[in-house]
Amino acid sequence: ARFFDDHSFMEIHMSYRNFRYPFAAFAFLLFASSVPLHADELDCDDAQTQADMTQCAGKSYQAADKKLNARYGDAMKRYESNEEARTLLRDAQRAWIAFRDAECDLVTLGVRGGSIEPMIRAQCLEDLTEDRSDQLEDLVDCQEGDLSCL
Repeated sequence: ARFFDDHSFMEIHMSYRNFRYPFAAFAFLLFASSVPLHADELDCDDAQTQADMTQCAGKSYQAADKKLNARYGDAMKRYESNEEARTLLRDAQRAWIAFRDAECDLVTLGVRGGSIEPMIRAQCLEDLTEDRSDQLEDLVDCQEGDLSCL
């Protein structure tokens, strides 16, 4: 015996079909809005899982990279009237990026393919990026004629 006759089934199906997409959109938006909340709530001082530690390392690297980009912009502004210095700075930055990537390849060689590799890579990238950011800050803060900061 069928629970619904054909007429009842069609009424239920039609009403479901009319609300299927708005409900799906609402469910997706609800889920999507909860994902960033978890990321913002992540306590990186007490990360317990490898996934959380990797996410925290990635966030730290992103912050260091943002700071580096600002410092690089400051350095380019310092040399806005000196095209040769801007070209040399750009070339040095490109060479540094190649060094950074190769260095982090070497550092992560022992953990390549493991679940810890992304975290170790992010930590390496962060450390080298912070060092480079400090170098660029020194360059920006260097007074004309001061040979101690060359």
